[in-house]
Amino acid sequence: MSDHKPHDSEAGTHQRWLEMDKESFTSDLERHFHFTLGRDQIDHSHLYLYTAAALTVRDRLVERWRETRQRYHYEKPKRVAYLSLEFLMGRALNNSVMNLDMEEQLREALTEFGVSLETLADEERDAGLGNGGLGRLAACFLDSCASLGIPVTGYGILYDYGMFRQRIRNGYQVELPDQWLRNGNPWLFEAPQDTRVVKFFGHTNVDIDTKGKRHVRWTDTHDVLAIPYDMPVPGFQNDVVNTLRLWKSAATEEFNLDEFNAGSYTEAVAAKNAAEQISMVLYPNDASENGKILRLRQQYFLTSASLQDVLSRWVSRSGLDFDHFADKNCFQLNDTHPAIAIAELMRLLVDDYALSWNRSWEITTATMAYTNHTLLPEALECWPLAMFREMLPRLLEIIHEINARFLHDVANRWPGDTDRLRAMSIIDESGHPQIRMAHLAIVGSFSVNGVAALHTELLKKGLFRNFYELWPEKFNNKTNGVTPRRWLAFCNPGLTGLIEEAIDGSWRNDLSELQRLKPFAEDSDFQTRWLAVKQSNKEALARLVKGRSGVRFDTEMLFDVQVKRIHEYKRQLLNILHVIHLYDRILKGDIDNMTPRCVLLGGKAAPGYQMAKLIIKLTNNVATLINDDPRASSLLRVAFLPDYNVTAMEIICAGTDLSEQISTAGKEASGTGNMKFMMNGALTIGTLDGANIEIREAVGAENFFLFGLNAEEVETLRKSYDPARIIAGDEDLSTVMTMLEKGFFDQGESGIFESICHAIRSPHDQWMTAADFRAFVDTQVAVGELFRNRSEWARKSILNTASSGYFSSDRTIREYATEIWKLDTGIG
Repeated sequence: MSDHKPHDSEAGTHQRWLEMDKESFTSDLERHFHFTLGRDQIDHSHLYLYTAAALTVRDRLVERWRETRQRYHYEKPKRVAYLSLEFLMGRALNNSVMNLDMEEQLREALTEFGVSLETLADEERDAGLGNGGLGRLAACFLDSCASLGIPVTGYGILYDYGMFRQRIRNGYQVELPDQWLRNGNPWLFEAPQDTRVVKFFGHTNVDIDTKGKRHVRWTDTHDVLAIPYDMPVPGFQNDVVNTLRLWKSAATEEFNLDEFNAGSYTEAVAAKNAAEQISMVLYPNDASENGKILRLRQQYFLTSASLQDVLSRWVSRSGLDFDHFADKNCFQLNDTHPAIAIAELMRLLVDDYALSWNRSWEITTATMAYTNHTLLPEALECWPLAMFREMLPRLLEIIHEINARFLHDVANRWPGDTDRLRAMSIIDESGHPQIRMAHLAIVGSFSVNGVAALHTELLKKGLFRNFYELWPEKFNNKTNGVTPRRWLAFCNPGLTGLIEEAIDGSWRNDLSELQRLKPFAEDSDFQTRWLAVKQSNKEALARLVKGRSGVRFDTEMLFDVQVKRIHEYKRQLLNILHVIHLYDRILKGDIDNMTPRCVLLGGKAAPGYQMAKLIIKLTNNVATLINDDPRASSLLRVAFLPDYNVTAMEIICAGTDLSEQISTAGKEASGTGNMKFMMNGALTIGTLDGANIEIREAVGAENFFLFGLNAEEVETLRKSYDPARIIAGDEDLSTVMTMLEKGFFDQGESGIFESICHAIRSPHDQWMTAADFRAFVDTQVAVGELFRNRSEWARKSILNTASSGYFSSDRTIREYATEIWKLDTGIG
């Protein structure tokens, strides 16, 4: 632990931190259990004892948190607000214990209560603040910012219900409410003194003052309160604790008393219900108009409250002088979700603080930075103009003004090029007019970054080519990373111990130190110990699979894993086609040199995404048939893991042999699961897509199972794609398709998978599933052959871990801090 202790601050206070020994922990556990929680004796659920432990740890977080805030207050560093609709934080207890370096003493104290730290940790529910890679990346970034001592505040929404709890019934995904706050949450601190008011609906009025200056007033609005709840984000053993501020929506009035007294009970609480809906559910189903409206309300609610918060802090310190605001503040927009911040900052500066348009635009474009996370045009948010006009009339006026000035500049650069004007406009006038939020983000930001080298190049050459030609200096790449503390040190203690016997523990703060493991890849004794750790981790993963899906995995078999959000471009379908092919081989007796394997898939499909949900159904039907067939039991096992989340991934990535990263080339922005698997010694089978390219470069082509078309080949083939010809010319694929189309896996629901078969056969299948089947199958044969050579597999596994240093989120955040945020942090 750091030797740093609290010191006399400019406020003249002095504080001695709480002790970190067993006796102090035991005393605090008893005090919180008996007095804070009012319990008399420990019950079998351990919920109250978990809460007492969390409060004991929290006390020690809070004193460091207070000092961190005080230090930022007096040192006045440049500060970053990281705006994201998702923060997939996972569990906080173990992470805090690790980062405060208090595990050994706390474990000793818990023996007095007859309970283990693991048992208590299982009482904590994963925070329901995110869905997939976007939210987990944001959580890794906050961890790295705190660990590097960088003054970054995360801003998000405190959702009452997370994405959803996923259950599988008859093979189908069933969505149940994720009541992650049902038992309260000891890591959240309400800060009602910082409550903000967010406006919706109404209309605008224009006033001209005595000096002839125009003033716009947004009036008759439906106001909603944004109440902040703060979550501490501890750095790794450096006594820095940053903040994640989450906004909860509430009505300005609980209910209309006159309506209530008149007997109109529903109408009396209508405003309250409408306000509280904003922070009710992460990702409402936007297949309906009401879902879209709620999603837009969430985005504006987050950005308005967060920008007001930052501006309020500035004004309290500097008054109404904004001359140096951009020198001391930066806003990082995590994807297009908070892109409306561009217009909202303009509104606040022009309307509320009476700055001129030009001065406000200078500040906005000097403080806003945009990270793009997708290459899928349909994933770039667009909002109907009519919906925007009704809900956010003042914001629409500002966007129109931004667009008019921007298009004037474009017209000056390319006179007469009306096609380019239409393509670049923030307002899409074709069909039903829409606002292109990605265009707004680019126009209003000083930095636009992709999240992997290929992704950024494809943005510049394709999706945002016109903008790149106008502003090449804005575009840059920041390849994603993951925190090595959670995704190796915490989730894989066996491997961590073995690594630190070999090279010490400095890699936790500098993951590039793992390269010192490379000589050990040739050491047969080290290989044996490495495989023993992997075997132990596979046993833990097998227990998880058995507990959640009921399928028994044999740990001597190859563990072949694909866990991520279910989406056609991620090609879980290609994986299942390969599984069906393996099963067909078993049925035919073609099992010579077949490597036994356990195939695990997991992930959630968005509630309105029917094809993704059908892929889950197919996976489960295939798994049921194979697992019930004794002919396959020693060669092939298949499971779908319900309710995949951060806590599950902590077990999965440590126990995986083969990491499936098989998206259609040119579709995956980066990926972060690929990095977690690599860090824990899994070998990757993948396409040249996203960060796979950089992973392959880092570990060496010979230690990566590459297959399939690259991005350029995909685009070339698209012009003449004929999957029917490919299927007819490949006996194995033809057999697999026949099994699907003849109802082999229908299980009594005739024709259920017709749409999947049609999609594979369609010449318009943008995912090119049939095109990559043969290469995937052949490469999987090579995987099996290598796995049978245990020494060689171990060598390549060690080299994957040893080569993973570049994929630390610490490296990514250093690049953000120095190249985008321009922080004077001394981090290098």
